[in-house]
Amino acid sequence: MMMESQKKHDHSQCRKLLGSLSAYVDGELDRRLCIELEKHMETCEDCRIVVDTLRKTVYLYHATSQTETIPPDIRTRLYKSLNIEDFLEK
Repeated sequence: MMMESQKKHDHSQCRKLLGSLSAYVDGELDRRLCIELEKHMETCEDCRIVVDTLRKTVYLYHATSQTETIPPDIRTRLYKSLNIEDFLEK
């Protein structure tokens, strides 16, 4: 018999909540959705990892953005690798 923790996780809920993660981390998510997301993360390690990584990324950005600048050549390579070169200042 398969135990509850061994059941295959249905990732359709993950996909539904994915668009809300940024607002959740920023503390701007509707309370009802916040509760739904937190309940989901109780059983979904993948989503917990994504939220934790997003929080750490935001923290690191804020911690370093005021004291360090990215050299222009590295910024250009980064933006190109992320396919967001349209945001580079010309």
